[in-house]
Amino acid sequence: EGELRDRIKNKTIRPTTIPQTLEDLKIEHALAREALRLAFEQHKELAVGLRGVHRERSISDAFRQEEAGKSLIDMARCDMIIGSGGVLSHAPRRSQAMKLLMDAYEPLGFTRLAVDSIFMMPHLGVLAKVDEDAASQVFWRDCMVYLGTCIAPWGQSKPGGRCLRFRMGEVEGEVAFGDIKVVPLAYGQEADVEVFPERGFDLGAGRGKSVRRRAWGGVVGVVFDCRGRPLRLPEDDRERREALQRWARQMNLYPDG
Repeated sequence: EGELRDRIKNKTIRPTTIPQTLEDLKIEHALAREALRLAFEQHKELAVGLRGVHRERSISDAFRQEEAGKSLIDMARCDMIIGSGGVLSHAPRRSQAMKLLMDAYEPLGFTRLAVDSIFMMPHLGVLAKVDEDAASQVFWRDCMVYLGTCIAPWGQSKPGGRCLRFRMGEVEGEVAFGDIKVVPLAYGQEADVEVFPERGFDLGAGRGKSVRRRAWGGVVGVVFDCRGRPLRLPEDDRERREALQRWARQMNLYPDG
């Protein structure tokens, strides 16, 4: 524990240092994952409806009430997440960046994930003030790297039980609760995916009801994240280590699995 604290403090003092070993890389990813998660939680707490503010409502608002003080961020309505920053842009494997985004933001339903290829987005914002067309072309052609689509139902169950079945073209399969399954889908390709969640799991149509939607490919592919929402790690130390190692193998994150 003391050595880990020293490594974290060294990274805090010298944030631009490059990991020299696989262990250093894993520690950096763990720190980045927690930093992203905490920053997102704080953002959700700030993005809330104002209390005591009079709002003009139409008849359609009668069917969609938003509580004052409740977070305005609904991950079930988020279609795309774009990650930017050194750790995400320079991850040795794109699957590592995708796993970081999945862990930190816990996307729900069908969500397309992408990263800024070389941490270019802040600079393109400045360029856009001078030449908007040039900034737009660089953004779409060189900046964006599509990782794939994350399909994640919300719900909880006992590990090992079936969470869902799926059909994607000629590929069919099932995923157990507590597992991650990656199905390759090439960059630039799209596919219709039909998912049949078990009772207690919801993909937007209601608990246990099937969903058919479009999924986009990428350098990683289509990832079925059946670890549950909200994401809960096992409390037992041994079980937690085994779960983390299993997820790393299932997404082929590191050379040692």
